[in-house]
Amino acid sequence: MSAKNKLIKAKQDQSSILLAIAGFVLVALAIGAFIYIPKAQAEVQTASAQGGLVPIQLDQAAVDVSLTDLDGNPVKFSDYKGQVILYNAWATWCPPCKEEMPVLEQYYKDHKNDGFVVLAVEDGEPVSEVAAYVKAAGLTFPVWPDLKWIASETYGINNLPTTVVIDRNFRVRLTWTGAVSRATLDEYVTPLLSE
Repeated sequence: MSAKNKLIKAKQDQSSILLAIAGFVLVALAIGAFIYIPKAQAEVQTASAQGGLVPIQLDQAAVDVSLTDLDGNPVKFSDYKGQVILYNAWATWCPPCKEEMPVLEQYYKDHKNDGFVVLAVEDGEPVSEVAAYVKAAGLTFPVWPDLKWIASETYGINNLPTTVVIDRNFRVRLTWTGAVSRATLDEYVTPLLSE
């Protein structure tokens, strides 16, 4: 066998070994995913059954956002400074957003006299669509259209629904993405009302 043929054979053998290793790694990853994914799904289902999301707890200065309300009046987050603000980024086309609206409405009704407000900022839909949804859903908390996603960009929100809770001192204390349950609001937001 010539030196050239030996070199070609060695490279082929090396390529075969690398392909075998890559195949082994892919099989190991597939087996790991097969084992891990059901466990992760079970943990998510358990968390949901126990009341839902666990918010990320923070303590950082809130950023003021200026928009207009459904009547075209100028409004801003700091108009509610001194209250606990639940800023909810949502959209009329988003099923989990619509799912959580009755929960937010009831919590708002139960706590608005405790210095609590929901600021529901709708991302991107025309004012007429937002107003029609608000009327049909019977929402009584402030709903602000945000055609240019100003609030979401300011707070780095990429998924809907996302909620940011701002305390009476205008500091961000909690945030989460996904539809919220009453149990989560009671456990994490209610204590902020007594601060």
